[in-house]
Amino acid sequence: MNLAWDDALWALTALHIDPVGLRGIWLRSPHGPVRDEWLSMLHHLRPGVRRLPNNIDSERLLGGLDLSATLNSGRPVTQAGLLAQSDQSLLLAPMAERMAPEAAAILAQVLDNGRVTPHGGGDTQDARLGLIALDEALEDETPMAETLQERLGIWLDLRHLGRPEEASDEVLGLMGVLCSPDGEAEQERQSVLERLRTLRLDDEQIQAITQMAQAMGIASLRGPLACVRLACVLAALRDSDAVEDIDLGRAARLCLTPRATQLPAPPEQEAPPEQAEEPQEPPPEQPPEEEPAPPETEPPSESPEEDSLPQEMAELLLEAALATLPADVLAQLANNSATRIQGGGQSRSGAVRQSRSRGSPLPPRPGLPRQGARLHVLATLGHAAPRQKLRRPLASAHGAASRLAIRAEDFHIHRFAERTQSCLIFAIDASGSAALNRLAEAKGAVELLLAQSYARRDQVCVVGFRGSQAEVLLPPTKSLVRAKRSLAGLPGGGGTPLPHAMKLALELALQQRRLGVTPSLVMLCDGRANVSLQGGGGRSQALQESLSLAQAWRAQGLQSIWIDTSARPEPQAEQIALAMGARYVPLPQANSQRMAQVVQAASG
Repeated sequence: MNLAWDDALWALTALHIDPVGLRGIWLRSPHGPVRDEWLSMLHHLRPGVRRLPNNIDSERLLGGLDLSATLNSGRPVTQAGLLAQSDQSLLLAPMAERMAPEAAAILAQVLDNGRVTPHGGGDTQDARLGLIALDEALEDETPMAETLQERLGIWLDLRHLGRPEEASDEVLGLMGVLCSPDGEAEQERQSVLERLRTLRLDDEQIQAITQMAQAMGIASLRGPLACVRLACVLAALRDSDAVEDIDLGRAARLCLTPRATQLPAPPEQEAPPEQAEEPQEPPPEQPPEEEPAPPETEPPSESPEEDSLPQEMAELLLEAALATLPADVLAQLANNSATRIQGGGQSRSGAVRQSRSRGSPLPPRPGLPRQGARLHVLATLGHAAPRQKLRRPLASAHGAASRLAIRAEDFHIHRFAERTQSCLIFAIDASGSAALNRLAEAKGAVELLLAQSYARRDQVCVVGFRGSQAEVLLPPTKSLVRAKRSLAGLPGGGGTPLPHAMKLALELALQQRRLGVTPSLVMLCDGRANVSLQGGGGRSQALQESLSLAQAWRAQGLQSIWIDTSARPEPQAEQIALAMGARYVPLPQANSQRMAQVVQAASG
């Protein structure tokens, strides 16, 4: 039996019983036999699961005016949205990592409140539901939006399973009963819900869950609350009168372990030093210290006895929770690197600007169809239809009672959000003060970022500076071959003409912005400027010119990242970065991969 697959089936069965209480499942799994088998079992349990289209708009989600019914009846008629139609049910969201931020925000609010207000106003409607978010993002891609991640009680990761494994007979038999076509399935579900209403966790179990969540670095209370609820559902599914350790361990693996940001320190590591220090103390001094101690230590001695059970239970929960973690995840936790990835929905590049002709559609807004704007017919009719009864007396006076009365205030126009391309400008210090191996690291970082940005149609530009001048080694391009050729011939040595590099980078950035491209600067330098704009030496003059150009860069509102390549953090580099408004990142032990990760995380 595979424990991870067994937990996945228990999670599916629990969500079928209590979709509203558990809020849903964040399922991270690509296309494959494992996810197909899991979804097949989902459709056997709930044949009528509604799917949430990836490109759904807010009006279809929330509901709004039914235009055809309104025109036929002569009065406003509203229709329920997809969320209200899924009340007390489940909603399946494929490709959740590409969900629009507006839709993710609406879903998060509905999962919290259980109510929805139709688009354009009206009476609120019930929308208590559970969401199954299918996240197909790869390891190096941005996952689903963090606001939606946090609302879902169960986090399930099936990326490490190559094929469906065997599960326990208990969960398979239970799913067989809940999938039966006759009334036995509904009868079993109702009996489980009856048992669920009477199940509660005692204080020791709740304390053990909270201790474990704190030890694993889980800051939000949503994880422990979901763990408590899931443990009760699992106990009800097993026809148990009380929540047992097996339920707590399974709930911890599904709700707490995926949220962990650190590996809990075992208490056994702290005990040996204390035991090693006690024998070193002289034995004659211990009796007089222990004689007055009992009256003072009597109250604290009772608390360890009372807390011994929760601590032992927390240790058991910890062992059960770490049972299904892959080895690589354990290694990441041991190195204090957070496993939780900040999700922001679909990965994008560049700045967002409104367009009238192309891009992602936005909700229409009132306006006149002029200067290239197109009339939104449905929105115009939807605004005019509820007002026909008020306009009929005026229309009949002019002999046009059968016509639809449309006024200028009814006009709505199309809107689109167009995301511009972005250009990463790399300014690489090739002077003698920079270590020669930094050039190889910078070249590798540029190649990695160019490969990552190819799918987003981003551009990369490389500026090298050494001696007494700076030059453009690679104009804005998407070609990986050109990047390798231009970087291969970059020599090292000489002075550090930092003002030249900043001036040239500023000119390139303003040029790209005039072309409609969003520029960003990545400066790889130790900040030890010693060549001025006139080509002469002088550290103080070069520093003043660098600070002046940094302020000019900041005044233009341009984004920038300063990677300090010195052996230790350089105060002068940090000073210029602060004046520039750049994110200062000291990387004395940097390599190509770390540089690429820093730039990608900062630029989004």
